[in-house]
Amino acid sequence: RRNGIIKKAREISILCEAQVSVVIFSSSGKMSEYCSPSTTLPKVLERYQQNSGTKLWDAKHESLNAEIDRIKKENDNMQIDLRHLKGEDLNSLYPKELIPIEEALQLGLTSVRDKQMEIWKTHKKNEKLLEEENKQLTYM
Repeated sequence: RRNGIIKKAREISILCEAQVSVVIFSSSGKMSEYCSPSTTLPKVLERYQQNSGTKLWDAKHESLNAEIDRIKKENDNMQIDLRHLKGEDLNSLYPKELIPIEEALQLGLTSVRDKQMEIWKTHKKNEKLLEEENKQLTYM
């Protein structure tokens, strides 16, 4: 039934050139949605709010929306930084911007080498302990 409703929403959107948005919550809490390609759910809700005079968004929702936008921008910046650390998209950077990236990579490389050395030392220590234990067992 849910798929049928979403299919009908698509058909109405195409046949009537209408902006359609459908949100369905099942009894288990699962959400399904459809929105016309020419619009977004927030735009449809804003248009509904203007035409009906019903206020859907209050100050709390606006602040949450602003927080979501801030987090999305922060995420985008982190994705760009990650690509730079992987050596991608470096052509757009100036030499001064490359210096902190190089320092971060060198610090990371040092940390990785330190961890490898720690693991290697632990492995050697365990190897010596096993050899000593083997000698004792052979002696017995």
